[in-house]
Amino acid sequence: MRAERPHFLKGGILRRFGLSARLLLLTILFVMIAEVLIYVPSVANFRLTWLNDRLAAAQIAAMVLDAAPDQNPAGDLEMRILSGVGAKAIAIRGGGRRSLLATGDMPSEVDKTVDLRSVTWVQSIRDAFDLMVNPPTHPVRIIGSGMGVEFVEILLDTKPLRNAMLIFSRNILLVSLFISGLTACLVYFALQWVIVRPVRRLTGNIAEFSRNPEDASRVIQPTDRADEIGLAEQALARMETTLADELRQKRRLAELGLAVSKINHELRNMLTTAQLLTDRLDRVNDERVQNIAPRLISTLGRAIAFCEATLAYGRATERLPQRQLIPLEPMVEDLAHLTDLAPEKGIAFERHVPEGLVIDADPDQLSRILVNLVRNAVQALSQAGSFEGSPRIAVSAIREGNAVVIDVKDNGPGIPERVRADLFSPFQGSARKGGTGLGLAITAELVHLHGGTISLAESNTGTCFRVQIPDRQAA
Repeated sequence: MRAERPHFLKGGILRRFGLSARLLLLTILFVMIAEVLIYVPSVANFRLTWLNDRLAAAQIAAMVLDAAPDQNPAGDLEMRILSGVGAKAIAIRGGGRRSLLATGDMPSEVDKTVDLRSVTWVQSIRDAFDLMVNPPTHPVRIIGSGMGVEFVEILLDTKPLRNAMLIFSRNILLVSLFISGLTACLVYFALQWVIVRPVRRLTGNIAEFSRNPEDASRVIQPTDRADEIGLAEQALARMETTLADELRQKRRLAELGLAVSKINHELRNMLTTAQLLTDRLDRVNDERVQNIAPRLISTLGRAIAFCEATLAYGRATERLPQRQLIPLEPMVEDLAHLTDLAPEKGIAFERHVPEGLVIDADPDQLSRILVNLVRNAVQALSQAGSFEGSPRIAVSAIREGNAVVIDVKDNGPGIPERVRADLFSPFQGSARKGGTGLGLAITAELVHLHGGTISLAESNTGTCFRVQIPDRQAA
């Protein structure tokens, strides 16, 4: 069974107080625990001291009585001595003889015998609390060491001792309450000034900053403190400054993106109209027009494609993958028809996928990943040709532990070094003339949604993109 937490920890008492009140309560609690640890041995020591004082007084009284035996014919002196000591009987053994002083009303029995000559601290503490909680009804025999004698023994009524111990306990309690209250107040104000107020300043600034993160005036101003609070203030100031700058930049980019989308939309409409008008040039018999028209139509087509790609990328919000176990070989076979995009180049398509290889991925998104990579390879080979031999594209795949690794390789001229750093960035990573660079950016986004990676693998010739898709448990 799972252990239940105490109610005051689960959300009852302590959660109703703030940090300062909790510190105050805990300080009082810890001081009271310390006072209890001091009180327990103190009350035991008080009892031992009280009893030893009575034994010493009893021995002195007995010595005085022995020094003047003739002056006590009626026992008046003996009675006064016993009354002063608070004992009903005193016995001293020393020098080979035993002296006894006793009152007339000797008790018939005693409740217990306490030998102070061999008492331990544990026993002394236990006896002290037993005396206060369960006081004896009959006198107690106390035995202790004396000066120049074997032992001193007295019969003692414990009621005065118990009263003295209760008074001592009351005084200890009052002093403990005063000390704990004073200490708690000092600790409270010290922590309030040193810790709580700076923490409240931090939390207050976080709440204020969250209302308008782009407002630079809300960034916390660090103090000159060199402790952990000061380090936290400096770290928070750096974080808020960075966040405010990034939010302002993203807002400007969002506004710029909206404006670009509107411009692209209108520009696409105008270019489409221009393309329709340009198509009529094919019916003009002028030789110069016939030479210019194809290039003009091609240029307009690339411009329209660029506008459409930009609009599509701005609207795209990829959904989370709906992953399932799918065989990879049939999906790779379906890619072979993409070489028909450049039939005049005679591009060969090779596939090296083990039969029965299964991948854990979204079928639609994985198909888009592979189609983008193979189509890029076809376009690169159609524009720049092959590096050696006839143009070809090879798709291979293997399983490595909990992931499937797919390589899409061509024997084209490769990717220039100048574009490799921004290869997967939109509008920057295209090595093809007229390309937007959005294909690889979208492909990388789809791969990352699967928890995978895409990279440019080392290759002696051409280009090789490596995609790694981990299984759901590994991801």
